[in-house]
Amino acid sequence: MSQEQREVPVIEARGICKYFGAVTALEDVYLKLYRGEVLGVVGDNGAGKSTLMKILAGLYPPNAGQIFVDGKLVHFSSPRDAREMGIEMVYQDLALAGNLRIDENIFLGRERVRRFGPFQFINNAESLRRAKEHLDKLKIEVKSVRQRVEELSGGQRQAVAIARATAFDAKVVIMDEPTAALAVKEVRKVLDLIKDLKNHGIGVILISHRLDDIFYVCDRVMALFRGRNFAEAPLAETNRNEVIGWIMGNRSPVAQAAKIFDLN
Repeated sequence: MSQEQREVPVIEARGICKYFGAVTALEDVYLKLYRGEVLGVVGDNGAGKSTLMKILAGLYPPNAGQIFVDGKLVHFSSPRDAREMGIEMVYQDLALAGNLRIDENIFLGRERVRRFGPFQFINNAESLRRAKEHLDKLKIEVKSVRQRVEELSGGQRQAVAIARATAFDAKVVIMDEPTAALAVKEVRKVLDLIKDLKNHGIGVILISHRLDDIFYVCDRVMALFRGRNFAEAPLAETNRNEVIGWIMGNRSPVAQAAKIFDLN
């Protein structure tokens, strides 16, 4: 029995189209992601990768097409809608507040509060405790959750951004070039963290130009070319040279015969 027959995708995009004026960014694009799976999305600059991810994260509305979460049709009008359905995105700039503590960043906008009559106060003790528990669960090592983010290394900042994305029952985490600005020794730590998310049943979509990252952490890879699905395969059934060809718009006879997407 195939994976498609066993499981309902945690998130699925069907026939997604996106236009910016006269420019076609995406045309009839399909994507499936399963729980505990890491899907690598590759393509040259302008292939439509980031646009597709921003649609899945609720930042852009599609001009056509449908999105399903756990098999149910959904409509996102904002990133808040997507987050409420368990879809989180970690952007390249991380969007962390450097002058705030780690725990404050993790719960930023969703602070733990105490109520006294009509008044609310941020529960710092609860935030510190829960932040430490969450970092420990993800095996993220920092000196203290009281550290300010500006004191952290690039890899630690990326880890904090991932921790924030997964702190509220995320089903899917979308990552846009998470290792692009990291030192070599930090890349492996972030990739191992992504692998660990699989153990917690979280699906991950990884956009990366680094094929080393794709082949280390992903279960499956799909390529976009000029805003369309181009090729897709489990990592065990492809290789770097073939994926490089997909990025450039070249398809081998084997890949050409492969069925990219099955709606049945």
